[in-house]
Amino acid sequence: MKVHGILESRMSFNRELASIFEQMSRLLELTGANRFRVNAHARAARVIKDLTSDLRPIAHDAVALTAIEGIGKGIAGKIAEYADTGEIAEHRELLGSVPPGLLAVLEVPGLGPKTVKLLWDEMGVVDLDTLRAALDSEKITTLPRMGKKSVEKIRAALEFAESAGERHLLGMVEPVAASIVERMLGVGGVTRCAYAGSLRRGRETIGDIDILVCADDPPRAHEAFRSMPGVVQTIVSGETKTSVRLELPQNFGRWKGLDDGTTPTVQADLRVVPDRSWGAALMYFTGSKAHNVRLRERAIKQGMTLNEYGLYRSDGGDGPPQKRGVEPVAGETEESVYAELGLPWLPPEIREDRGELALAETPRLIEVTDIRAELHAHTTASDGALSLDELVECARARGFHTIAVTDHSRSSAQAGGLSVERLREQREQIEAARERFGDSITILHGSEVDILADGSLDYDDDVLAWLDIVVASPHTALSQNPAKATARLLRAIEHPMVHIVGHPTGRIIGRRPGLEPAMDELIAAAVEHDVALEINSHWLRLDLRDVHVRATVDAGCRIAIDCDVHRAEDFDNLRFGVTTGRRGWLEAGRVVNALPAADLHAWVRGKRG
Repeated sequence: MKVHGILESRMSFNRELASIFEQMSRLLELTGANRFRVNAHARAARVIKDLTSDLRPIAHDAVALTAIEGIGKGIAGKIAEYADTGEIAEHRELLGSVPPGLLAVLEVPGLGPKTVKLLWDEMGVVDLDTLRAALDSEKITTLPRMGKKSVEKIRAALEFAESAGERHLLGMVEPVAASIVERMLGVGGVTRCAYAGSLRRGRETIGDIDILVCADDPPRAHEAFRSMPGVVQTIVSGETKTSVRLELPQNFGRWKGLDDGTTPTVQADLRVVPDRSWGAALMYFTGSKAHNVRLRERAIKQGMTLNEYGLYRSDGGDGPPQKRGVEPVAGETEESVYAELGLPWLPPEIREDRGELALAETPRLIEVTDIRAELHAHTTASDGALSLDELVECARARGFHTIAVTDHSRSSAQAGGLSVERLREQREQIEAARERFGDSITILHGSEVDILADGSLDYDDDVLAWLDIVVASPHTALSQNPAKATARLLRAIEHPMVHIVGHPTGRIIGRRPGLEPAMDELIAAAVEHDVALEINSHWLRLDLRDVHVRATVDAGCRIAIDCDVHRAEDFDNLRFGVTTGRRGWLEAGRVVNALPAADLHAWVRGKRG
């Protein structure tokens, strides 16, 4: 985490505040503050980070601020203070109350504030160098909860954090985790296997891979895990848990230049859990931490205790209930645990403490099988690898009723953008393809039209009107300030010929931040003009991002989940776009390419008067 003084200059007011409150939460816990203050700042950080509107204009309006769930009077006062002075006095005081190097220690995976405070108080740990020295000292094993295994875990986590501890992209990690699950299910004695953690929740970046199994022969399961292809190091292996470091293949597809030639690694943890605890363990290790805290609080209010082994009636005894032989009231399935807590089963993607515990029933979120059309696809006419017929055949093979051919417009010269003359030649080719494929699939002739820096579109209106469908996307000037970016995208949304705004911010995760428009204004305009905002499914984009999707759902805005197809395998990225939609509570009814053919085609034609 970056300290306020070195935050990126382009970081928005909201993200600056979210970063400060998140850091304050950790510093408060480190300095022994009460749990209420710690949680209040952590929750404020999450809420502010997820907002799609800028808090700056209402920074001094306590009524408006406290109307936002998760922001109380105290937090509102600090927001006003930050708007006035550019800092928060309490944050500055907290930073001054601990050695600066402890912030880096807090970033070591597995080292929570309580452990860091213990090491600080008892071992004089104030930075990474003193942490290394403490790990080499025999004294550390005399501290509470600091046996030899714990010390080795910290040592391994420190090494991992220094060499390969960054978060990895969802699309790089998910195939590896899926292959691990498949491999482990083939091991004798393994009866259940699933991945958990932030990967199961579908976050756009992943820290490590959590694998859970039930096994009749645990040692065999651990050995199979340690001997997997790609394992470069066994970090620790015991009766219930094995941790290894895996090589992570890099394949950026058409973004080949982003590969720096190194081979990243990711930590993968195997946990063997009892059958009776499968559901409770899957819930616990799926998280999120904030969701789990809410569940535990709910259990306590109902006179129960919830942990990774099950849900138990509180009996007043000391120590973990499972070690005292207490029988759980639920634990074998997630559904049973949620039911005993008076809750519907909640999909993993929405377990982020964003109001999901208020749901009365399980939401019917968008699924991959709901998608019936691809509305953003390229051919060899611009920068795609598929011929027109190959693209159509791929879409038809997936059972789609519609494929839109949307090669780049003329300003995207680096992508082989089509001049008006080439665009008209392509129409002839599409008409011929329509004859060849008949009624088996509808082929729409469109374009991914550049939204130029001033918000104008790359083709004249008469050309746009002639096209069946227009996906308007920003590709250049992606460092515009928020006000210009907002005006630029609003102008495109308001254009009567635009159907979809593609990858609205133009970001590439971890590489390019893209535009930072006022998303609430864009969403409101999209609703007014019946324009769909796109979730671009490539795992380097996922743009719209999940919090933006949630705002579109709340506003009743249309969404398109597209693969931005350039090659056949790009269709497989659909699952990542759908996962992002699910994280935003998106249902199929709001997704234009989940509509039946007649309804989709009527909407497309409707933009042509």
